[in-house]
This record gives sequence, C-alpha cells and structure tokens, in this order.
Amino acid sequence: MKRILTIQDVSCVGKCSLTVALPIISAFGIEAAILPTATLSTHTAFSGFTFRDLTSDIKPILCHWKEQNIGFDGIYTGYLGSREQIDLVLEAFRDFGEGKLKFVDPAMGDNGKLYTGFDSAFALEMAKLCAAADIIVPNMTEACFMLGKPYVAGGCYDESYVRSLLRELTDLGCRYAVITGVELECGKLGCYGYDSQNDRFFSDYNSKLPQSFHGTGDIFASVCFASIMNGRSVDQACEIAADFVCDSITATVTDENPIWYGVHFEKVLAGGKYLSGK
Repeated sequence: MKRILTIQDVSCVGKCSLTVALPIISAFGIEAAILPTATLSTHTAFSGFTFRDLTSDIKPILCHWKEQNIGFDGIYTGYLGSREQIDLVLEAFRDFGEGKLKFVDPAMGDNGKLYTGFDSAFALEMAKLCAAADIIVPNMTEACFMLGKPYVAGGCYDESYVRSLLRELTDLGCRYAVITGVELECGKLGCYGYDSQNDRFFSDYNSKLPQSFHGTGDIFASVCFASIMNGRSVDQACEIAADFVCDSITATVTDENPIWYGVHFEKVLAGGKYLSGK
C-alpha cells in the first residue's frame, strides 16, 4: 500500500483541510499520514473560532520521522499559515520528497482577495513552494497573486489569458499547473491545466451550479492527488476531481437537511462510483 503525507490545518468542524483530505485519500486505498499546521475549532467562516498554531511542532515531527526511516510515496500540501511553515515544507520536500510526487494546493485566497493574515509577500513565498512542486492547483485568485498579476473577476475568461497564466505558473518550476474555478463558457465552470513538458493544455467543465460551498477546493485537490497516486494521468485525475465536487454539491443541495458550511462528500464516497479505479 502506498503511503502519502498531507500537510495542512485541522478545522475540527467544517469539512475542509485535513477533515476532507484524510477520509478521501484513505477511501482511495492509500495510507494517509498527516502533519497538522494548526488546529481550529471550525473553519474561518464560523464566528469566534479558536486557533492554535502548530509551527513549533513541525520540525520535531520531521526529525522523528527521519530517525525512524519513515518514507512517503507523495506529499500533498494545503493551507499553510506562515512563511516559516512554507520553509519547513520545503525542508520536508528535500528530506522526504526526492523522486516522489509533490502536489501543492496554494490555499491562500479566493474571489480576488487573500485570506486574513496573508499579503502579497506571502503569495511570493508560496510561489517558491510551487516552484519545488510537480503539480500545483491554484484558483484564479491564487494564480494572479503568485504571478503579481491583476485579478480578473469571474465571468467568461479569455482562453488566451488563461493559457498565458498557466505558462507563467509552470515557469516557476513545476511541470503541471491546473487553475480551478475557470469559467470560459458562460454557464460552464471547471479547471484548465497545462503540461509544460509536452507543451499541452487540457481542461474539464461541468454545468455551473448556482450554489457555492466552503471546502470544495480541498475536495478537488484531495481527489485529484489520490487519483494520480492510483495511476491516473493528471488530465484524468482533474476530470474525476471536478465530477466528484459537482456530485458532492448536488448531494448537499438535494438533501432534506442541507448544510451551509460544507458539502456531503461522504455520500459520494459511500456510493463507490469514484473508487473502482483504485
């Protein structure tokens, strides 16, 4: 059985970050080791949430793993709370990631704004982490901030503009860049990717749903990473992940007791539709 490491925060309630990554990756038949960067009582859309930074615990954990000769087949990073944490992840890449798949979701903003506590300097540091990755999956906001580009608000993006962003993202150093939340055709929403080694673009779209929920980016990244680890191509993995997210949203809005803070991805996992290729 393959073992991967995922590095991101734990929002105890909220269906995002590690509470999404751990069950999804495990369900895909992969052992999931975790390195929490912080613990929150809920995700940040709740009011009055508690927060504990775990930066000081990261290096001792990494050192213990080295002493025990623990290795991983891939590393997947999500929300990182500081530049110091980015430096520690780069250290983990050097110590545990040589020749292994390194997958970065630079979770730091959306809808043209960075999350609270982040600034343009942090975005440039995140770009350094993306440079050390094999695959990165930013949304449009994150892509623009890492490249120092003005954010273009949602709507129907120009395809040449999206392709130019993807080329610049891979110029950072990664082979694959996939931008999520791209709307090229009005009424269609999906992801657009680029394989710099083969100079090849690819995309996948679904009908745009009127509802939006927290945590869907984390679900996309987790399903995409797990699918690649199970032998799918990046193109196939992105299609699987996009369909999984759409099914999760549909499962939520059609439920008798829908929730506002996340989606019912568990129902999609339980259905087994996406696990047959593991």
